[in-house]
Amino acid sequence: MADRKKQQKAKTRSRRIEVKTSGVHGRGVYAARRLKAGETVLEYKGEIITWQKAQKRHPHDPDQPHHTFFFHLDHGHVIDATHSAAPAKWINHSCAPNLEACQTGNRVFLKALRDILPGEELFYDYCLMIEGRITARDKKEHTCLCGSPCCRGTMLDIPQKKQPARAVFPKPGKVVSQVKSFSGPE
Repeated sequence: MADRKKQQKAKTRSRRIEVKTSGVHGRGVYAARRLKAGETVLEYKGEIITWQKAQKRHPHDPDQPHHTFFFHLDHGHVIDATHSAAPAKWINHSCAPNLEACQTGNRVFLKALRDILPGEELFYDYCLMIEGRITARDKKEHTCLCGSPCCRGTMLDIPQKKQPARAVFPKPGKVVSQVKSFSGPE
């Protein structure tokens, strides 16, 4: 009976969203049907690990040095979606998001900020945060590609802005406190 429930849930989710190539970056997640404001669209799923373990696991790919599927939790743990089949890891960043990340315990849910039409790409603001002074190089390394009229030019967080849940990536030479995962190319 539990397997049947899981299959039904997966079918419902797959009818809500689809993963395909994004015009913004690599893969993206799109609404397959109308999503209502306030609706929980997806859960960011993966293995719960400590921040220290996440730093050791970071792939340090020279072509994409800041790419991870880590999502920082409030209590110093991380969701590592690297090996997860869950589609939320493919949601791209936008400075004008249509989703928000909401943490409940060790779980992160992505909820619609407004009504979303079928075929519309899903986005949330990564609000990447790094410790210390943000340099021009930091901004360049985290360039935003969202194309929104309100684009701030970087995926880094603006100090006045607060988000309840964030993901993480280690940055050589700086301590990262809270940040969001990048969607990688296909």
